[in-house]
Amino acid sequence: MTGVRTYALPQSVMWAAVTGKGSTKVSVCIPCRNEAATIGPIVTQIVSALMSGNAPIVDELLVFDDGSTDATASVAAAAGARVIRVSDVLAEAGPGSGKGNVLWASVAASQGDVIVWCDGDLLSFIPDYVRRLVAPFLLDPEVALVKGYYERLLDASGEGGGRNTELVARPLLALLFPELAAILQPLGGEYAARRSVLEQVPFAEGYGVEIGLLIDVAAIAGPESIVQVDLGVRRHRHRPLPELSAQAGEIMHAMLRRVGLSADRLPPMASLARLDHADQVLRVSERPPLLSIAAYVNR
Repeated sequence: MTGVRTYALPQSVMWAAVTGKGSTKVSVCIPCRNEAATIGPIVTQIVSALMSGNAPIVDELLVFDDGSTDATASVAAAAGARVIRVSDVLAEAGPGSGKGNVLWASVAASQGDVIVWCDGDLLSFIPDYVRRLVAPFLLDPEVALVKGYYERLLDASGEGGGRNTELVARPLLALLFPELAAILQPLGGEYAARRSVLEQVPFAEGYGVEIGLLIDVAAIAGPESIVQVDLGVRRHRHRPLPELSAQAGEIMHAMLRRVGLSADRLPPMASLARLDHADQVLRVSERPPLLSIAAYVNR
């Protein structure tokens, strides 16, 4: 095996794997900020389909509230999730911000051997997302990271998603990390990884986190430890272009950092000028590997 693998899992094989998972503990972690409109049905489906019955798949379900100003926390808790404020996790390590900071905190606060992430704004979530992401770990002990890929549908206004995937992430992977060029959705929010690997790598605080984890896991465990699985269809909200340009900058920074550009070539802070409002700051800081933090190691 020399490269990324794509698993086409028959339903019977997937079910056999996840129902016989044995002692492997699975944590589902959902990063959220103002997702009250969508988080409830996601949590309800996970609790009813994956945490009950004779062979539950999910051992813990955690929603990480990143400063929501709506009812995200109360809706998630009422549906059956344990809600954790991101700012309460490893306060000893200092403050952070951005999606990557939330994912880093979710590793620190969860208990599972396998951590599954799903975005909190999904409109198309089904329990098979989790089953398909978990099954490869149970079938192959060498698997370190499982990425979901899917079809993106147009929204009500005819807008499509995946612009940064096709215009930034995949072209740069093909140029700089060709061993990962086969990954169809490198920026997708539905994926899973082994805790033992996640503890060893830094987390880009902003939207560079997914691409950074992909590159770092490949460096530690090899591209052959990465698997991608078909999740079918994914629907979520699409972001406007000004937000996407900031995301693109954070993604490119994370990739260039991993190419090995020296610190003096990559600024510790960056921003995008805006004509109609204040400049938009890019989150380019990184959280350190959790195994380097005594409070985590000694917990």
